[in-house]
Amino acid sequence: MKLYEYQAKEVFKEAGIVIPNSKIIHSIEELKEATNHIGFPCVIKSQVLSGGRGKAGLISFVKSEEKAIEETTRLFNHPQKIKKLLIEEAVDIQKEIYVSITVDPEKATALLIASSEGGIDIETLAVEQPDKIIKEPIDMRYGLMPFQALSVAYGLDLDHTLAKSMSKLLLKLYEVFKTYDAELVEINPLFINKNQELIAGDGKLMIDDNSLHRQKRFEKVYDDYKSEAEYDAMVEGIPFIEFDGDIGLMCAGAGLTTTVYDLIHYEGGSVANYLEFGGPNYKKAVKAMEICLKVDSKVILVVTFGTIARADVMAQGVVDAILKLKPNRPIVTCIRGTNEVEANKILTAAGLEPMYDTEEAVRKAVRLSKGEQS
Repeated sequence: MKLYEYQAKEVFKEAGIVIPNSKIIHSIEELKEATNHIGFPCVIKSQVLSGGRGKAGLISFVKSEEKAIEETTRLFNHPQKIKKLLIEEAVDIQKEIYVSITVDPEKATALLIASSEGGIDIETLAVEQPDKIIKEPIDMRYGLMPFQALSVAYGLDLDHTLAKSMSKLLLKLYEVFKTYDAELVEINPLFINKNQELIAGDGKLMIDDNSLHRQKRFEKVYDDYKSEAEYDAMVEGIPFIEFDGDIGLMCAGAGLTTTVYDLIHYEGGSVANYLEFGGPNYKKAVKAMEICLKVDSKVILVVTFGTIARADVMAQGVVDAILKLKPNRPIVTCIRGTNEVEANKILTAAGLEPMYDTEEAVRKAVRLSKGEQS
């Protein structure tokens, strides 16, 4: 679960990491009180869960009330449907640094990453100037050790006083990482101001979804999602991605789904959504189809190949979903795997055509999406 910047910074502040003076607003009417509190110049920062806000024009530096009103109005009326803005004091920046802690799945460790080049795309820097990135593995049995934090701090070419402050900040950041079962905790940029203070200019905190039964503080809410379908999928625990094409996909397995996605485009079609109809979700056909029907698609294509997830169970679920939901668009099925003979009997009895060839099922779905006869 990704947190908004203002939520991550709340956590940082509680951990003893300095953040800029700021105030969250939900409407233009709250702006004056916020700017009276923050003062000018200030930064208006859209609270969205996607990256690249600066490049997308979702962050504005303003020096006057008139400009603040103009930019706040623009952002609240943005097509991205921004619901919250962070009004933040402008920091007198002397230098920017990058720091983060994430998971290294290959080595089964946490990984501290730091660079003296903050405020930039760390992935690009890793490719173009890898020597500017410091990577320090963290044994989770012991946590980040003080000597490791100090070594990284000196590796950033900081003087003795700043290096000591940096090492303390890194230890606090690791406590956040551990306490919140994080997949990623990041400060980019980490400011050094004219008074040689370290200030978190931005903040990211991603909580491992598998730990949400422990992490009760932050909950996903409807406003965090672009559509009702996305929100319902989250509540149900069904992996789901919405696009803007014509064919809704109910598939089992990421590899199979990727293949089907490519086949649809190869045949000249387009994908409206991806929904994971396999693994622990293979008995959730009714809810899965209900979510797909909330997407503006022209046909729903069901493609599965189950071993543990039984084909007959998925087929019966699809039939039950059709009987209950009465979909207003064609359903194409290619349900293979364990007990597929029984699955085909179930589909045939319900008036559906069981298909055995994934490519042919894709061709049929594409024809139907274009309004052609199947």
